[in-house]
Amino acid sequence: MLVIGGQRCGTTYLHGLLDWHPEITMARPARPEPKVFLSDELSARGREWYRRTYFAHATDEALLGEKSTSYIEDAEAPARVQRVLGVTECVVLLRDPVERAVSNWRFSTDHGIETRPLEVALRQNLEGPTDWSGLLTSVSPFAYLERGRYLDYLEPWLQAFPSNSHVFFLQELAGDRHTLQRLFRALGVADNVRPPGVAQPMNQSHEGRPPLTMELTNALREYFADSDAALSRRLGRALPWPTLKMGLNHG
Repeated sequence: MLVIGGQRCGTTYLHGLLDWHPEITMARPARPEPKVFLSDELSARGREWYRRTYFAHATDEALLGEKSTSYIEDAEAPARVQRVLGVTECVVLLRDPVERAVSNWRFSTDHGIETRPLEVALRQNLEGPTDWSGLLTSVSPFAYLERGRYLDYLEPWLQAFPSNSHVFFLQELAGDRHTLQRLFRALGVADNVRPPGVAQPMNQSHEGRPPLTMELTNALREYFADSDAALSRRLGRALPWPTLKMGLNHG
């Protein structure tokens, strides 16, 4: 099983929920993330190496899993996964793309990578991508808006694992027993269990509402409108965040 949800979408929180379940064990160490399937060289080492390296602690759990948020941004990763693992369960966790963008900016700022004020960074990102050094991070730390156009990244995974990709939303998962039960059922493990004292994920509970002007918020909603609509159609359900019916063409 792979957790391939977007960066700053609560995947660390999801990792904890999954690792708590008695029928699931997650890769160790959890940090740094394994990222095996970002690399032809690492993935070529094969299934036994993968299991021996990251799951030596496993006993009789029904599911072995890992979380690597960079996977969703690599269109070649699904093919590597298929070569090594065959068919596997893929869990995707997404959140309001505007909230995700703010969280991404905070993360980059807290780590000394970003020096621009929030509104400046987002307005400049509306104009185009920001250059970055691949020596520091495996993916861009400045893709605040691009990364929220989820279907652009998710489509290769949905095509590779059409019956085994399970998309959930942070807004619904956090503290919601029924959504958590649906997740466990989708993975084929017991759904009548609940982690004790499930807390709000840090990405959601500690950050509050995006501190943006209404004008910029509307511009961001417009930017995401066509992507949100495409995602909703692809999943066949409404999205749990504010959306616009029409947007600019960013294809």
